[in-house]
Amino acid sequence: MLLRLPILAARFLHNGRLRLLFGVLILVIVGSIAYSYTWQNDNYLCFMEGQGMATQTPVPDAETSPLEDVLLAAPKPTPGRSIFFHETSCHQTKNRQYEKLKLTARQACAIESAALHNPNFQVFVLFAGPTYRISTVGRNNSHQQPLVDAILSYSNVHLRRLNLWSYAAGTPIDEWLKDGRLFRSRYLFSHISDFLRYLTLYRYGGLYLDMDVVVLRSMEEVPPNYTGAESNTHLAAGVMSLAATGFGHEIAESCLRDFQYNFNGRDWGNNGPGVITRVAQKICGTKDIGVMQEDPKRCLGFKVFGRGAFYAVPWKKWRDFFEPEKLEETIARCKDSYVVHVWNKHSSTLPIKQGSTSAYAKYAEQNCPRAYKAAGEYF
Repeated sequence: MLLRLPILAARFLHNGRLRLLFGVLILVIVGSIAYSYTWQNDNYLCFMEGQGMATQTPVPDAETSPLEDVLLAAPKPTPGRSIFFHETSCHQTKNRQYEKLKLTARQACAIESAALHNPNFQVFVLFAGPTYRISTVGRNNSHQQPLVDAILSYSNVHLRRLNLWSYAAGTPIDEWLKDGRLFRSRYLFSHISDFLRYLTLYRYGGLYLDMDVVVLRSMEEVPPNYTGAESNTHLAAGVMSLAATGFGHEIAESCLRDFQYNFNGRDWGNNGPGVITRVAQKICGTKDIGVMQEDPKRCLGFKVFGRGAFYAVPWKKWRDFFEPEKLEETIARCKDSYVVHVWNKHSSTLPIKQGSTSAYAKYAEQNCPRAYKAAGEYF
């Protein structure tokens, strides 16, 4: 067969139609690679402020003001007693200018529900990359931000930005960040979100929450150092709490080490739920999620909640939150939950009309009333 390859190749190249198809295929491959390279580098620029490449950042004017840096502004997060959300999409306009701060109704709901049920915790929403907010001076009818106003009506909510490089400085993952592997990820924004949740818990401890949750009750008295099972084989990284010192801080450091050593830019889940799952397996000395839940002493004080605590509705049944006929069943399934996770990756394009009798609408109306009202006709 190997001896025949030159003959087959010659016949192929002498066939005009095949040569044309071959040429088109090459152009498609080259174009795809070029597009991928451009996409990655354009998005890479979002996070390069602090590395001498912040040339795209607009100059603030009378209508805008930059968010303050979380490392510099007061109040600062209270170690172990703060709740954190991250926004890593780093919005840009077509001319590569950074857009003004935006929140969806569902993001605002997650933030408000956390603040409402945990008044003694400070809630920090951290934006990765330069972020500008419309100032009250520049407000007019076309620049109203009712959702932002709704969450800031809570005195324990703070909007901050972070500089990826200074935020990582002095941590175990500082040098790894500089080699650029993170920015070559196929899932850049998602993997930066994964990176930041472990880094934030290392810096401050406290409670990390995904932006597609609704908090149903207080979590202030839940002892720290916990996460939740998503399935029989994996823990999830959408709700995680670690103490700022001691064992919790050791777990956070282990997560950063695991993120670094096992990073895979081509695997969406490896660097998020994969990290906390692998770390918990080492702490607990087992890969059996059921054993982790049944024997708390085995995990040395690191608690693994069952699926009902945070992920009572699995991702394959995400529509149950949105279908009115599933209302009673979903409410019953989540009756013991601290948090419901609505799987934004799948549900973001499905709007809810105000007054809907779906479970998600009911949860929003009860647990984030100001954001729900501010959202308008559709939530």
